[in-house]
Amino acid sequence: MQPIISISNLSKTYAGGQPALKNVSLDIEPGEILALLGPNGAGKTTLISIICGIVNASAGSVMVDGHDTVEDFRATRSMIGLVPQELTLGAFDTVWNTLCFSRGLFGKKPAPAYLEQLLKALSLWERKDSALMTLSGGMKRRVLIGKALAHEPAILFLDEPTAGVDVKLRKDMWTLVRQLRETGVTIILTTHYIEEAEEIADRVGVINNGELVLVDDKLALMHKLGKRQLIVELEGAVSSVPDVLAPWGLDLSTGGSQLAYTYDPHSTDTGINGLLGAISESGLLIKDLKTTQSSLEEIFVSLVTTKS
Repeated sequence: MQPIISISNLSKTYAGGQPALKNVSLDIEPGEILALLGPNGAGKTTLISIICGIVNASAGSVMVDGHDTVEDFRATRSMIGLVPQELTLGAFDTVWNTLCFSRGLFGKKPAPAYLEQLLKALSLWERKDSALMTLSGGMKRRVLIGKALAHEPAILFLDEPTAGVDVKLRKDMWTLVRQLRETGVTIILTTHYIEEAEEIADRVGVINNGELVLVDDKLALMHKLGKRQLIVELEGAVSSVPDVLAPWGLDLSTGGSQLAYTYDPHSTDTGINGLLGAISESGLLIKDLKTTQSSLEEIFVSLVTTKS
């Protein structure tokens, strides 16, 4: 299957010589949800802006559904909906007219039934005749999403879409994202809410200092880089780890009542059986056992720290 977006050796250097992107290559498959993670200034917004035709690349190319974004700008741009970080809306127009105008900009015929359905999905139908200046920040964010979807794009970019919005809007937004994916829409999002990427994304890309550090299936990424810990809660606190347990490299909690053992869950020998036997031999009494798995956030922080 041909990628719906193909990015090849993309670089961007702004005036003054500051590189924003460095030789980024990435294929995005039709209908997937790709989350791009990275600290502020990592290059996420620059990458999105180049794909959308807002910023010119210094080198490299971007193809959207087989069309070059520079040579065939109109065709590629009509396939893309963009929800920017900033609340870029007028003040005096109404919600309904804003969406109708956005749809018309792409040469689409009026579709009042579709726009009604869209506004209802965004919980904006009752405010369709309201002036934009009267809306709350959360409602304006919903209008931006409506604008991006008004022309029924095949690709949707969400650049920090839930920044500063309430919990209800965040949940509504991800429900809508899942519904769009079910209809075949490809979704690329950047987010600082890493737990959202962990919940909703098919693949995760990590950008740092303008470089694409890694792109992988979310579950495969957690499989390869995620750590698992066995937490051993003791009946009584100890001041130090007994020498007999030294081979397992245990971490002792501040209160001295817990031992933490980090291991590879995919290894043929995790060492857990030997550890539990050694704990028994040492005379320590076990009160409880539990395991914890690295979160996507911990993996992300580890990757960014390593590449910095």
